[in-house]
Amino acid sequence: MYSSTHGNAKYAAAGFPTAPINMPPSQVSPFRGSAASATTWSTGLCHCCDDPANCLITCFCPCVTFGQIAEIVNKGSISCAASGAVYGLLALTGLSCLYSCVYRSRLRGQYDLEEAPCADCLVHFCCETCSLCQEYRELKNRGFDMGIGWQANMDRQGRGITVAPVVGRMAR
Repeated sequence: MYSSTHGNAKYAAAGFPTAPINMPPSQVSPFRGSAASATTWSTGLCHCCDDPANCLITCFCPCVTFGQIAEIVNKGSISCAASGAVYGLLALTGLSCLYSCVYRSRLRGQYDLEEAPCADCLVHFCCETCSLCQEYRELKNRGFDMGIGWQANMDRQGRGITVAPVVGRMAR
């Protein structure tokens, strides 16, 4: 984000996107400061084999994975069970991808991630399980223990217990 010399520090600290006044409108996004500053995801969309247990759970019961993601993205304001239940009910109507794409957008905004490989709603419409797995891995790689929820993660962080984030995989 920007420093206090731009007068936007208090907004940036609160999580609001800030952009310089002279930035062209095509470079301003409601989720990020600028398109040029976006970072890449820690794993690709189709790297589900990186976490086979989560892949299996997501394939058979995506509401569990979605609930875990939503609780972290919402910073605990909505429980995993409540988010998962809403997702499950929407899945009965076929509209769950519209609900989950909103959370992908929020996650990208919180961590300044690029909108890739295409628009959030298209990713969720075409590859719902892969997108949920990618979002789960992203949060896990950023140090969240997805199985314990938001509050337990904050308690753990407050006690100084952190999980080192996974930066990348080694390849030959």
